[in-house]
Amino acid sequence: MTTSSAPAECRRLRPGKSYGGKQGFDYFEGVARETVGSSGICMHLLTVPPGGRAKAHKHDSHETAIYVLSGTAMMYWGERLEHCMETGAGDMVYIPANMPHLPVNRSAELVTAVIARTDPSEQESVTLLPELEALVPA
Repeated sequence: MTTSSAPAECRRLRPGKSYGGKQGFDYFEGVARETVGSSGICMHLLTVPPGGRAKAHKHDSHETAIYVLSGTAMMYWGERLEHCMETGAGDMVYIPANMPHLPVNRSAELVTAVIARTDPSEQESVTLLPELEALVPA
């Protein structure tokens, strides 16, 4: 990890190791404070297997941008997860800070997406919302 006293440098990463996110998905390590010392952004690769579903959650203080590389998924969002959006390959999705959401892959194919957030340590501001879980059918 780069410290604040070390000179900044460009870095190249290839997704390899993964970690379990609070949201219930496994993310491939990418650009983050922990890997490259970033101070304002993180970017990870996410794959969601058929039938995969996140836990209802929100990111308290940061925005999220998603680029869907392959597959199709549904994302429920809103204070009571009352909205639903279908996303597919080539779509870009924006999620504002503090917006409850829950993605689910109901298809028979793997979904792959690049996720970027304005928090360099993306797990720090994740708040799980278990009270909303039952609002989205399995």
